[in-house]
Amino acid sequence: MSYCLNPACPQPKNPIHVETCQACGSHLLLRDRYRVQKALGQGGFGATFLAQDESLPGDPCCVIKQLRPASTGAHLIPMARELFEREARTLGKIGNHPQVPRLLDYFEDNQQFYLVQEYISGSTLQQEIRRSGPLSEAGVKHFLSEILPLLQYIHSQQVIHRDIKPANIIRRDQDGRLVLIDFGAVKNQVNPVTTNASDQTALTNFAIGTPGFAPPEQMALRPVYASDIYAVGVTCIYLLTGKSPKDLDYNPSTGEMVWQKYVQVTAHFAEVLKKMLEASVRHRYQCATDIMRALDLEPYLDSLTQGLATQPNSPPGSNKGLNSQSFYSGDLTDKSSPSSPSTATSKLAMAIRARRARKEQSGGGYTAGSQRTQSGPSQRGSANLLKSDGFTTGKPKVPIKLDANGLLTAYMKGRRDFASQDLSGLDLHKVDLSGGIFHQAKLAKTNFQGADLSNADFGRASLNRSNLRDANLGRAYLSYADLEGADLRGADLSYAYLNHANLKGANLCGANLSNAKISEEQLTQAKTNWATVLPSGKRGFW
Repeated sequence: MSYCLNPACPQPKNPIHVETCQACGSHLLLRDRYRVQKALGQGGFGATFLAQDESLPGDPCCVIKQLRPASTGAHLIPMARELFEREARTLGKIGNHPQVPRLLDYFEDNQQFYLVQEYISGSTLQQEIRRSGPLSEAGVKHFLSEILPLLQYIHSQQVIHRDIKPANIIRRDQDGRLVLIDFGAVKNQVNPVTTNASDQTALTNFAIGTPGFAPPEQMALRPVYASDIYAVGVTCIYLLTGKSPKDLDYNPSTGEMVWQKYVQVTAHFAEVLKKMLEASVRHRYQCATDIMRALDLEPYLDSLTQGLATQPNSPPGSNKGLNSQSFYSGDLTDKSSPSSPSTATSKLAMAIRARRARKEQSGGGYTAGSQRTQSGPSQRGSANLLKSDGFTTGKPKVPIKLDANGLLTAYMKGRRDFASQDLSGLDLHKVDLSGGIFHQAKLAKTNFQGADLSNADFGRASLNRSNLRDANLGRAYLSYADLEGADLRGADLSYAYLNHANLKGANLCGANLSNAKISEEQLTQAKTNWATVLPSGKRGFW
């Protein structure tokens, strides 16, 4: 299909390869290279379209944003142009980050303004939640581990996004990484000196953001960096509950959103969310780094740093890398650059380690929920507590291998974070470890037969040849996990996230994979039989 971009066209859909619109006569090949296929979305100030770049081999896909001023007044055209150029500069400045769409082109044509961006193939978080249901605390922490370093980078470039929400965050099919979209020029304010009040209102009505996700100061057209923190907090509530802000109650005295009764999270995480959602800016977290430190996201940051070591793209105008389906390899940026996303993440992880070491050397240790123990009169008692939680008592503290009793004792005391622990070979059959965090943990040959591992986080964990027969892995996070040779017969993997997991030789006979996130290629590497419930809900061999 060739789609006409004339806003006044009565019938914009045309047959493929038609040069002019059959309804209005407009030229269909934009700038003699971009053929629009369909509309993706439309707002009061602009529209977004999927297009193909016919000037490049393979006709790669791209996204075209067309800015359409609400008024056709001649005095509004310069302001619209300013907004358009501001978004182009923003995307040009931050588009070297692998979690931000690249700016490929921008131009003006017949008093219409166009931005051409990289097409990101994938599902938005809004679509994922509607399809698969809410996430666990571990899943939301994974979300924060990916979005907060990105937010830190964006803010370091003096950019406030102003419209962070689940519909503007896409999980890219290519690598499963989250990508933040819609850095709309309409989110920028217009200087009121340059226009009258009615014109100002016409333009800034679209600069406020999305009601419910935007904090009070942003609704008052005074956004700050912490405004994005608030929006991320509301997004977390949506991911935990599946409820939009408009579906939640508000405190009539303070105007704050009432969310606590809808979520089941640890007390520590609830406090972090509460501070992200403070209506008062001064009481809210001021930067993404503060949240990452509060949550001690170091285990995730290390893997994230490795994941960011990819070249995002070629510069605009290059013939390479314009197809969003291709994989970009190589160094991300100059590692000596202070603005390098991977460098910034590495430094944050190092800072967390240093802070942890200082705490431990002063007498504290790691216990359940990332809380520290207090040094007491009995050094021996502290040593036993530290050892039971998986750390030696020397300085600095070094993780040791937990036995089955130590793991279960720590879990019963409220600890959920066992990231990077060596738990290989343990007998944990029929135990309840639901919601546990085993990110990058060593779990080879571990016996989880009949265990409740629902909502658990096994991202990048080593589970090769583990016994997961009849285990409950519903809604578990298994992205990049190594499940080679694992016994998953009869396991419940409904709604599990298995993207990029290694399933070579894994036994999925009789397993329930309904609504699981898994590719055809992964399933062909595993063993299935007539009793296997496929992601579609149907039974049978793959």
